[in-house]
Amino acid sequence: MKKRIMLCLAAMMALAAVAQSQGVHAFHGEVSDSQCAMNVHSLTRSHLEMLKSKSMGGTSNTCSVYCIARLGGTLVLSAGKNVYRLDRPDLVHGFEGQKVKITGTLDAKANQIHVIKIELDDE
Repeated sequence: MKKRIMLCLAAMMALAAVAQSQGVHAFHGEVSDSQCAMNVHSLTRSHLEMLKSKSMGGTSNTCSVYCIARLGGTLVLSAGKNVYRLDRPDLVHGFEGQKVKITGTLDAKANQIHVIKIELDDE
């Protein structure tokens, strides 16, 4: 019985250490659609080409909304050379094309942020 309790305690401590190492962080970048951010129809990981062609609207917001609604894109955070999938589109919707600060945890294997909070970025 003592051996089982010790094993359970050791397992709980190991899980707690892993959870703590994957702590909450702040991520800064632009909420975008996956096509532009992942160079599906962009060469610059941005909306630049689509905005020049005026085929997807005239702003980063309209381009993202169009690509998500009509081309099957998903919401992502574009942060320089990094693009992160976002697990809470219900929280992120409405921030398309805007610079934001996302508070959350990163699942490095899936390259996905578990969004806890999102707000416009002051920086």
